[in-house]
Parts: sequence; structure tokens; C-alpha cells
Amino acid sequence: MSTVRKTRRKINRPRNRGLIGQPRASFISRSLQPYGILGEDGLCLIEENADKILNETGMEFHDDPEILAIFKDAGCDVVGNRVRFEPEFCRKIIQATAPSVFTQHARNPKNNVQLGGNASVLCPSWGPPFVHDLDNGRRYATYEDFKRLVKLHQTIPWLHHSGGVVCEPVDLPANKRHLDILYAHIRWSDRAFMGAFIGAERAGHAIDMAKIVFGEDYVAENPVLYCVSNTNAPLVLDANMSGALKTYARANQPVACTPWVLTGAMSPCTVAGTLAQVLAETMACLALVQLISPGAPCLMGSFASTMSMQSGAPTFGSPEAGQMVLAAGQLARRLGVPLHTVGTLSASKLPDAQSQQEATWGLLMSMFAGANLINHATGWLEGGLVTSFEKTMIDADLCGKIGRFFEGIDLSENAQAMSAIAETGPGQHFLGSEHTHLNFLEALFRPTTPDNNSFEQWSAAGELDTAQRANALWKESLEAYEDPGLDPAIDEELQTYIAARKAEKPDKDYF
Repeated sequence: MSTVRKTRRKINRPRNRGLIGQPRASFISRSLQPYGILGEDGLCLIEENADKILNETGMEFHDDPEILAIFKDAGCDVVGNRVRFEPEFCRKIIQATAPSVFTQHARNPKNNVQLGGNASVLCPSWGPPFVHDLDNGRRYATYEDFKRLVKLHQTIPWLHHSGGVVCEPVDLPANKRHLDILYAHIRWSDRAFMGAFIGAERAGHAIDMAKIVFGEDYVAENPVLYCVSNTNAPLVLDANMSGALKTYARANQPVACTPWVLTGAMSPCTVAGTLAQVLAETMACLALVQLISPGAPCLMGSFASTMSMQSGAPTFGSPEAGQMVLAAGQLARRLGVPLHTVGTLSASKLPDAQSQQEATWGLLMSMFAGANLINHATGWLEGGLVTSFEKTMIDADLCGKIGRFFEGIDLSENAQAMSAIAETGPGQHFLGSEHTHLNFLEALFRPTTPDNNSFEQWSAAGELDTAQRANALWKESLEAYEDPGLDPAIDEELQTYIAARKAEKPDKDYF
């Protein structure tokens, strides 16, 4: 039987088992303590090496004279595009004013997310130009795909954030599609979302649209957007990233300063060397945020992955990647800022065993690192080239399981179940006890994609594998999607603004 026929057979069965009606939290409140992989001596060594890099090698800021002037006025050594920092300079600037905990507000206040402390926020995939599903295979993403993904993510109770470029809608002009992307998040989701990252102009558009939704005074006083400013490792920040960084910092909107490195290519091939470089790049950018706008919310970002030393291709789920994110969590806590990192990354081309082994490892390591915002928590395949609809649903189960695990063990009177044990007594079972009846819906996590039936039941249902069951589930979830609505006056103002910005320049197929 073909994949499509099997999927159709399943889709006629009871819908949305487990997803709809699941308890939804606006973020994970971790009760488990983060895991420290480095001792004090190791952490001090990495910090000293990062200071040495910033002092002796320095970092370059390309095509942005304003940034060079900011650092020069702060007493840094500026020669050409290169800035060198005195030891401890960046750390002191960051620790003096950067907040350790803040809230990003959603248009539905129930979906506000805490960034920092014991909170972990899970976001969907970001940036793939392709999408994949079992029906249509791998293809360039369209704006219709983008909207479907935003709606699908809205239905998943274990995601907390609408994200950003959940796929790249290549059917829209490249120089204008950020406007449609922002509108889709605002219109079809009521969760917190990310702004546009590339350049000051697009960041300004995101802030303008946020002001239409939330009000100008509210945006001035509250974080409502989220920016990721990636360095060009090693030790470079370009004008596109710095332009967005400056715009968001001045608007008091969060910036995650994130070195994007592949060990052995964009950083040394060793964990210790990569950690020192990542910390150096992060501290330089975090210090910049605070020099521009003292007290502006910001996060230490870490996207440090490994590569195949045979082919040069990115690899995921490696022990070294796990070590790097665990250490990054410790370094962020010592800086006193939240940690931004990544989750269910995979180089696999399909939602298969490889994809889920790599995904599980990545998300677990980030959670044990105490990460406060985890990007790419669902859907990511092929090293970031593909967002998969099926993997989105499989990863959603993983997010739910890990979220439940990190909440820790419930020690309430009800959870201790002492009266149930006394009432049931020796040699009996708990299936009919009142305690089981009262708790069976929520006592144990209920994943949606596995099959736990007998072989005969599984065979009669079409012998579907996990990806095929996920195929039916994402369709069912989209059918059950509930439009959060948007004030018609706000909607009209947004569309008028978007039309005006699009009319200002011709379409281009490149950024």
C-alpha cells in the first residue's frame, strides 16, 4: 500500500488524539537544575581565553562607522574595522546593566513568555527555503506553506512561541517578504513572535508593525519582538546584523547575540577553542547592545555545531555539540544573561531514525544547559534547508515529553497517592480506583505519534510508521486550528502599512 493511501486510511479515524485539549503552558518552568560540565577552573580558563582573543586579536565590525565610534568613545582600541578590548571590559559593561530576566509580551497576554531564570521557551524551525511532506516531497516553500506552518504551530501545546521565518516563502519578492512574514505571525497566531533580522530598515518595519498591534507607548516600555543577531564567525559582525541589532536595542527590544559556528571551519576544531571564540564574539556584541541602550534586554546566543572532518558537511547530535551547549549555559549564567540556543537539529533528509536521534540529543542537551529560548525546536531537516511537516509533529511529541520531564516530580498530596495505596491494598490493582479515575488524563504524558497497540491492531490500521502517522496528524491539527482573530481596525492598518512599504521600491529576487 502506498504512503498516500495509508495516510488517507488513517485520516478517517478518530482525530487529534491527545493534541487538542492538552494542558498548555506559556513556557516550561524547569525544576531540574542545569548540568554543569565545567568546573570553576575550566570556566575561568575559557573566560580568560575569550578576553585574550578580544584584547589581542579583536573583532571586526564591517561597514558600520557608527559602531566603531561607539566603541572608540567607550575607550576601546579601534583601528580600521577592528576593535580591541581591554580584559574584563565587555563583562563589566554587560553585568552592569543587562537584565537577567525579562518578559516578551504576546498580543494574547496568556501567551507572554519569560526569558531568563528557570524558564525555557520552545520555538519552531527558522529559515529553511524548502519544505517537505510525505504527499508532495521536497519543494521550495511558498507563502501558503508559511501560513500553514504558523497555524500548525499555533495548535501545538508544547510550543510557546510563533517564531520567525518558519520557512522561506520564495514565491514572494525577497526584499519585501519580511512584511508578509510578520503579518502572518500577527494575523494567524496570538503568541510572541520574532522580528525581521536583516538590516536596520527591515527591523524598523517590524517595530512599526508592532506599534500598530500593541500601541507605540506599550512597545516603548515592553519587549514585544525578538531579534537574533548572528556573527560571521570568526570574529566579524556585518552591517546587516549590526543594523538590526542597533535598531532593536534602541527600541528596547530583545537581541540574542549569537555566533553561528561550525567547528573546524568557522571556529577551531576543538571544544575549548570554540567556546572561547563563541564567548568572545558574544561578549563584544552584548557589550555593544548595552553601550547603545543600557538595560536593553539581550541574550547570549550559541549555535555551535560540528562538521564532518572528512567531507566538511555539518553534523548534528554529536557529543562535542552537547558539550558546547552545556558549557555555554554555564558561561551565560556567569555573565548574568539568558541563553539562546538551538534544539532538534538534524542532517537527515527524512523524518527517520537519524532525524529523531539527533533531534532528541540536541533538545535534551539544550534543556540540561538551562537554555531560556530554544530555536529550531520542531521541524528542522537537512542541516536547516528543510522544514518538515511530519517532523514538526514528531518533534512536538519530543517537546512535550522533555517539558514534562524538566518540570520535575510532583510531590503534592495527590501525587503521593497514599490514600489510593491504602484503599487498594495488597494484591489488588489500581485500574478501578477513584484516584486513577481522577488523574488518568493528566498523570502520564500522552504522546500523539507513537503506536502502542498490538501487532494485529497496528496491521489492521494500515501498518503505518511514525512518519505516516505524523502525516495524518498534521492534517488533522490544521483542520482543528482555531483562528485567534485580529481587531479589524488593526488588521486594516497593518495591511495599509504593508502596501505602502511595498510600493516604495521595486520587487527584487535577492536580499
